[in-house]
Amino acid sequence: MSSQSVQEAPSGNAWTFLSNHSHVLICLARDPTSRLRDVAVSVGITERAVQRIVAELEEGGVITKTRDGRCNQYQVHRSLPLRHAVESGCTVGDLLEMVSA
Repeated sequence: MSSQSVQEAPSGNAWTFLSNHSHVLICLARDPTSRLRDVAVSVGITERAVQRIVAELEEGGVITKTRDGRCNQYQVHRSLPLRHAVESGCTVGDLLEMVSA
């Protein structure tokens, strides 16, 4: 994973403002060569859950996965609009910019 400091996910009954989908997306945008095992640790979910989320993000056209030898590289499509009506007018890139500040 990247050398950036990563806080572990909250435990217990704690909640966060963003979904696991957005957390996985943020991790992949920060380090497109991340191993899903490392993303799972950062987000605080199982590797299997990360695999499912990555598959859904791929199916939704939000990311593209490219095989590079034994590793995967992820490309985030920042110009894609967010999916919910509440977020209309915002793109994936807007979300990523917001959390990178």
